[in-house]
Amino acid sequence: MKIKSVSKLFTIAAISLSITFFIACNSNNSSNNNSGDTTMASMDNDAIPDTASKAMATISGTKTDTTVNGTAMFEKDGNEVKMHLELTVPKKANSSVAVHFHAMSDCGDMGKMAGGHWNPTNENHGKWGTGNFHSGDIGNINLDASGKGTIDITSNRWTLGGDTTTNIIGKTIIVHSGVDDYKSQPAGNSGERIACGVIQ
Repeated sequence: MKIKSVSKLFTIAAISLSITFFIACNSNNSSNNNSGDTTMASMDNDAIPDTASKAMATISGTKTDTTVNGTAMFEKDGNEVKMHLELTVPKKANSSVAVHFHAMSDCGDMGKMAGGHWNPTNENHGKWGTGNFHSGDIGNINLDASGKGTIDITSNRWTLGGDTTTNIIGKTIIVHSGVDDYKSQPAGNSGERIACGVIQ
C-alpha cells in the first residue's frame, strides 16, 4: 500500500510539473508573438495608405540656454500636403535659423537621435524648389524682433502615410542655431540642433 501511495505521489508531481511547463511555454510564445506583431505593425506604418488628413509636430528646445517653442501643422490637400510652421526663438531675434526634416522619430540626446536629413530620393542638399534638394530641406526662417517667424510650404513630395519616399509621419523637425548656406554637403553648415519635434 505504501509503495502504491508513493507511486501515485510521483505520478501527480510529474503531471503537475508537465502542466506548469506547458503553461510557461505557451506564455512565452504568446509574449514573443505579441512582440513580433508590434514590430510588424511598426514596419507596416512606414508604408500605410495615405489616409490621414492632418498631422502636427510640437517643437521644443534641446538646449538649456536657448528657449524654442513652435508648432508645425500639416494638412492634406488633394495630392499635396500643406505645412504651416510657427517658431519662436527669442535668443535669435532679428536673425534667421535653418529648419530641416530629419530621418528618425527620436529627439533624444539633444536632437542627435533624429539622425541625418530626411532624403528619401538620395539627392544633394540644396534650396527648396531649386535644382536638387532633400525632401526635408525646409530652409531658413526669418525671425522678427520678438524672435517669431513662420513658413508655409505646399508640396507633392510629402504624404501623411504613403510609401517611404514620401511619408513624413514619424520624421523629426530640427531647428538649427545658424543659417543654411544651401550648398555645403550634406546639411548646409547650419549649426547646432537647438530644437526638435516629431511629426505625428
